[in-house]
Amino acid sequence: MKVYFFILSLFFCGISFAQNTISGSVTDNNGLPLPGANIAIVGESIGTISDSDGKFSLNTSKQPPYAIEISSVGFTTQKVNITSNNQKVAVKLLEEENKLNEIVVSASRTPERVLESPVTIERMGLQEIRNTSSPSFYDGLENLKEVHFNTSSLSFKSINTRGFATVANTRFMQLVDGMDNSSPALNFVLGNLIGLSELDVASVELLPGASSALYGANAFNGILFMNSRSPFTSQGLSAYYKQGITSQEAAGDNVYRDLGVRAAHAFTPHFAMKANFNYMSGTEWIANDSRSMTGGTSHLDNQNFDGLNTYGDEVTTFIPNVGQVSRTGYREQDLTDNKIESVKADFSVHIKPWANDFEIILQHKLGFGNTIYQGANRYSLKDFYMDQTKVEVKGKNFFVRGYMTTEDAGNSYDMRFAGWNVNRLAKSDVGWFTDYATAFQLSSAIMGANTNDASAIARNYADNNILPTQIQGLPQFANGPSGSARFVPGTSEYNNALASVTSNPDLTRGAKFQDESKIYHADANYNFKDMIDFAEFQVGGSVRQYELNSKGTIFTDFDGPITYDEFGVYGQIQKKFMEDRLKFTGSVRYDKSQNFEGQFSPRISFVYSAGAQKNHNFRASFQTGFRNPTTQDQYIGLDLGPFALIGSAPENLDRYVETMNVSLAGQLIPGVEATRTLTGNDAYNSPVYSVPSVTRFSQTGNTADLEVVNINLVKPEQVKAFEVGYKSILENGLSVDMNVYYNIYNDFMSTSRVIKPYYGEVQENPTIDDDVVKALSNGDRRVYQVYTNTSESVSSMGFGLGLSKKVYKDFEVGANYSHSQFEFDQSKDPSFIAGFNTPKHRVKASLGNTKVFKNFGFNVNVRWNSEYLWQASFADGMVPENTVLDAQINYAIPAIKSVLKLGAANLFGKDYIQVIGAGAIGQQLFASLTINP
Repeated sequence: MKVYFFILSLFFCGISFAQNTISGSVTDNNGLPLPGANIAIVGESIGTISDSDGKFSLNTSKQPPYAIEISSVGFTTQKVNITSNNQKVAVKLLEEENKLNEIVVSASRTPERVLESPVTIERMGLQEIRNTSSPSFYDGLENLKEVHFNTSSLSFKSINTRGFATVANTRFMQLVDGMDNSSPALNFVLGNLIGLSELDVASVELLPGASSALYGANAFNGILFMNSRSPFTSQGLSAYYKQGITSQEAAGDNVYRDLGVRAAHAFTPHFAMKANFNYMSGTEWIANDSRSMTGGTSHLDNQNFDGLNTYGDEVTTFIPNVGQVSRTGYREQDLTDNKIESVKADFSVHIKPWANDFEIILQHKLGFGNTIYQGANRYSLKDFYMDQTKVEVKGKNFFVRGYMTTEDAGNSYDMRFAGWNVNRLAKSDVGWFTDYATAFQLSSAIMGANTNDASAIARNYADNNILPTQIQGLPQFANGPSGSARFVPGTSEYNNALASVTSNPDLTRGAKFQDESKIYHADANYNFKDMIDFAEFQVGGSVRQYELNSKGTIFTDFDGPITYDEFGVYGQIQKKFMEDRLKFTGSVRYDKSQNFEGQFSPRISFVYSAGAQKNHNFRASFQTGFRNPTTQDQYIGLDLGPFALIGSAPENLDRYVETMNVSLAGQLIPGVEATRTLTGNDAYNSPVYSVPSVTRFSQTGNTADLEVVNINLVKPEQVKAFEVGYKSILENGLSVDMNVYYNIYNDFMSTSRVIKPYYGEVQENPTIDDDVVKALSNGDRRVYQVYTNTSESVSSMGFGLGLSKKVYKDFEVGANYSHSQFEFDQSKDPSFIAGFNTPKHRVKASLGNTKVFKNFGFNVNVRWNSEYLWQASFADGMVPENTVLDAQINYAIPAIKSVLKLGAANLFGKDYIQVIGAGAIGQQLFASLTINP
């Protein structure tokens, strides 16, 4: 309550000062209004921006004479002297081709021209954000060079730079106003679910490649910086509303809505506040891939059919004289309502106690809603909640910040478990397979049915309790079926069963997963440039604590939260030589995680600026990066049915315990009991068979095909990254940006599938009579997905070229090409899963003009990529090549300070996929109105 009255007192104090108003307009050299120009009082922190009509109004208590500065990206900066109160000014800014002269901070943690960046960097400014042809600015990132998306949902898109990325891209970091907004439990970014509103974006900077030397463990293959606008310099009320249609073959045509509001005000030169609110709703890209994971096209021609987006049919068993049989599953679209919703909000207080750059920021961000995430299984994130609270103090040469990230899984559930346990509510697995076996064998023996017909009869009985008249009344059916008939989607019985299962966190009977994990983080940086003249020195560091709290539904934290800590410190020196043409940057960081040895990450780079205007910039860099095993890599303990995920932290191996049922055939072997208790130690540091070798054995019957492996505990992976590049604006106005990189990975982290038989000795070249071979033949085996490192060499390489030029008046053409590939000798480590998941070739092109004629502009983007292999724990397969065209036209309406935009994503295109198992991406048509942009 005291804080509330304090804020109110500051508000009334602010409006009590004598105010005067500077107003005017900003135009370009053609006399057209220039929206989004920055207007600031020289030497003060207060300012504003011009509206869609180029007009502005700036309130200040400062008395003349003083000067204001007007600037806009792509134009020269001008100063205007203010000599009287309430003065009106008219400013014309001259156009300047300076895309590569824009200032960035992320590459070296200090302001520098894009041209002089020591590493590859991509940037989106206000103009690019407003002109994007994609439904949102975040979607528009896919048009940047080297960026590839892995789309899990209409509202959940994961950024992939330089490969080795699934939807859960733990090798990529995303910072929003300095805060890492990855999920505490999942350790990866959930797209823009808790990111920025496009009304509040000041700039977006993306660094593909290793950045651990300055940003720590997760900045391994890339890092994205999203910076918001200050309420001191960007004031006022703005809003947008988008509505359109999503169109997909599986889901049909559905309404899509998106709206946002931003309010910001500087009450005094020392106190400002802002708030943002966004809401989006729509229908999911329905995942209905019917391909089989076990062969065949359906249960009609394969008793053991396992459909990719059908859940429940993963439950399978071997029935003597019948074969391997799976239960009948449910389609994904029957297990979720396919509705997505996203709500984002943030509120911040900004205090500048003195007339300088010292600022205190108090900020709270939150996001919640519904979406689909694909990991080892498909997950319906329902009422998912995540928030971040930050306190930051910063000045001209330093910042200190601390923040907390919390999340709550809400009513989220695993759709595969939902399919299993809805089935089990109707009939237990033992009962279902008993009914199947009985009907199959009798229909074969008495009716003479062939395998396919017997299978259909058996399934109809096991599912629906229906028998052919020829075998009704037999003694074997005297007691009736083993349970009720299978629930039919859409019926009240099915809906009640699904509701019961998805609200139950006991995964033996339910599907709900719980998560209330947290991250506590603090970091600081100091730049000594005003104290040391010889060179620019910086030092900094960070500390972090993870608190894992899934109540045993994801991690082995059934007896309470699991915590662990990590910290890092770094230093950097930057020095210019040869009349400021050669810039050297050297940095090194040391990081230590509680469960692993410390890691050093050095980086050195050189940038040479040639030419009279220093516009020919050549760069070369060597840097290292590292990635600690994630929270899941270390502490997950999740029985997924067909296999179990077990983290490799030493304490986790004893915490994971499960009891497995041995087959009737196995129980006939002397010394083999009806159940077998397994722990995480049976997956790690214990002889096991590789899954590929067991698959070969099942096909050939040759026990020599069985390969014994020993899985060691996972440790951090390292990368050595070499890169050269060139950036320039040539005399004819052509902008050129090219780079070549080569990465060498050591102790590359990945997952492997291994098999532990319930009985017998795992050994090389066993005989066909050994118990271990009988265990494999009887299906008495446990499949584990384990986290490990390969000892073999992994390397990746790539090339990127970006070009842009104004070809006629203000028409601008751009194009870029990216080449990516990796090398690994699979024969040296057959169980290793690379998961590169990146097209070898990508081509992107754009054509746009912000002022075709007065107030009218357009932009068109087209993307093409070659086919590529997708490897992930949920499914593997080839992703076909695809071509995607996005386009938008916009019209400014100065009278109401608004911009109208009509746009389309995947215009004229067919549905396409980026992730095996996720829904195909359809078309998205929209119209938006932005007020006071």
